[in-house]
Amino acid sequence: MKKALIIIPTYNEAENIVNITSELLAIDYPGVSIEILVVDDNSTDGTASLVKARNESRLHLIERPGKMGLGTAYIRGFRYAIENNYDYVFEMDADFSHDPEAIPGFLVKLSDHDLVIGSRYIEGIAVVNWPLSRLMISIGASYYTRMITFLPVKDVTAGFMAYRVESLKKIDLNKIHSNGYSFQIEMKFRMWKKGFRLTEIPIVFIDRRAGVSKMSRKIVYEAMFMVWKLKLQSLFNKL
Repeated sequence: MKKALIIIPTYNEAENIVNITSELLAIDYPGVSIEILVVDDNSTDGTASLVKARNESRLHLIERPGKMGLGTAYIRGFRYAIENNYDYVFEMDADFSHDPEAIPGFLVKLSDHDLVIGSRYIEGIAVVNWPLSRLMISIGASYYTRMITFLPVKDVTAGFMAYRVESLKKIDLNKIHSNGYSFQIEMKFRMWKKGFRLTEIPIVFIDRRAGVSKMSRKIVYEAMFMVWKLKLQSLFNKL
């Protein structure tokens, strides 16, 4: 039996956390046991308390003292997956913008790929309920990143992804300090530069059902500069 861990970073996701974890734990995929790790950044709305109240052996919780960022939450989750001998590890949002029903499709591709990316742009544009401005930022970021880095991925800022843990172990997590869009770009770039097998599968991205988006201008600007940093590090073999 393989073990898959789905990492869900949270900050004030009380409106979503019970439903999203329930749907994920209900997934039945042959030969794979699915577990969840919620990494909560001291939510003020009781998100962590709701996770604890589930009293479910396949639902794990790490509580952090404050808002420390998406990237550090995933890095903490990756370390947890490595330390506890999981075979696969997922990145996933709590707000249902990432559909739990897509999980089996990722698992199919993980049999012969190291990183599977849930792509909004592999078959046209599959985004629902986003304002045009945010859609243009996302598409623009993908073109901008590919133009500079030659990263062969259509949706470079995608946040719905799955890794083989054996491959993830070969990435130096101590060197990763980015957050938001830039974290997602950096992980794809580092996996690609290591020679790992990347693939994209089509998903439909639906804007959050409840709660408030964490997107900000700072996240966009960080990603713009991170692309050049990665390019230079790659040129000088500093990745």
